[in-house]
Amino acid sequence: MAEIVLNNLAHSYLPNPESEQEFALRELTHRWKQGGAYALLGPSGCGKSTLLNIISGLLQPSQGQVLFDGNEVNELSPKERNIAQVFQFPVVYGGMTVFDNLAFPLRNIKAPKAQIKQKVQEVAELMELTDVLKKKANNLSADQKQKISMARGLVREDVSAILFDEPLTVIDPHLKWKLRRKLKQIHEQLNITMLYVTHDQLEAATFADEIAVMYQGKIVQFGTPQSLFEKPNHTFVGYFIGSPGMNFIPVSWEQGECRFGNQTVTLTEQQEAALNATPSTNLKIGIRPEFVQLATSQERIEHSLQAECIHIEDYGTYSLATLMLDEHKIIMRVEEGERIAIGHVSIHFPNESLKLYIDEYLAGEVVSE
Repeated sequence: MAEIVLNNLAHSYLPNPESEQEFALRELTHRWKQGGAYALLGPSGCGKSTLLNIISGLLQPSQGQVLFDGNEVNELSPKERNIAQVFQFPVVYGGMTVFDNLAFPLRNIKAPKAQIKQKVQEVAELMELTDVLKKKANNLSADQKQKISMARGLVREDVSAILFDEPLTVIDPHLKWKLRRKLKQIHEQLNITMLYVTHDQLEAATFADEIAVMYQGKIVQFGTPQSLFEKPNHTFVGYFIGSPGMNFIPVSWEQGECRFGNQTVTLTEQQEAALNATPSTNLKIGIRPEFVQLATSQERIEHSLQAECIHIEDYGTYSLATLMLDEHKIIMRVEEGERIAIGHVSIHFPNESLKLYIDEYLAGEVVSE
């Protein structure tokens, strides 16, 4: 197990990059603590796999350092780094039995036979492969083969970290939840540093204690699933996390008022101070569908916004209403028991749930001590 630190790391696939846009991975410094369960989350092309391959040693970075427990490993091979990596598609030795596939890493380091047998049995039980240990790997289903790949990463006790690169792509949907929970259970039992790359927010939240959200080659936020949902640090995080994602409305700051169209929005003192301090005109407010409220109480009515409900989708225990705020379309979650109909509606944005973004980054928040 290792603490992994990235120091001023950046990478371009071009030999002589001339601008930041030519970097697949833009300069970043980050730390993953020893024994943690982490996820790298983001869309295709954001730099997740590039970063994972640099950590594992499959790719040399253009600049910066990779440190394991304080020691630079840039020049070390994946084998020398003691990294186990599970790829998107299963990598198995088809002509070998499942037992021999799992035993292979241990035989490479010349582990005693008794230890090999004990460890293979232990990991096979964890991954529910005991019944197929004597079968040839090429006779198994895709999900069983991927379980073999995962199990092979777990048999060695001296691994610095296990890296998963979208490992559930080939797994049937009804088995994905079970395998995610199994990986989480294994992490809790073995306390191995694990880094899981995915584009699926549910996979990331189920597996990881903390998630690094990547966008355009940068880690734009690192935190718990709850913090990413409640306080997105970047508009992309707000959009990407949640289903549906956060509503964003471009606004202007004129004579002490936050405006869009013919309507004004009440902000906090901290948000107003942030607007007074910036020359930027790239201003947005953001609110999640879950936090948009119907203006029913007197307090909400006093600070209400006027909208037009144009569409309602009924999901049984809740509905999603599509509203037009002037020319801006937003989504509102309506809980069971609340009533909304097509036509005019008054809504309210609670101060504690309304976020301000300047140049796409969160602003005007009270800093916790």
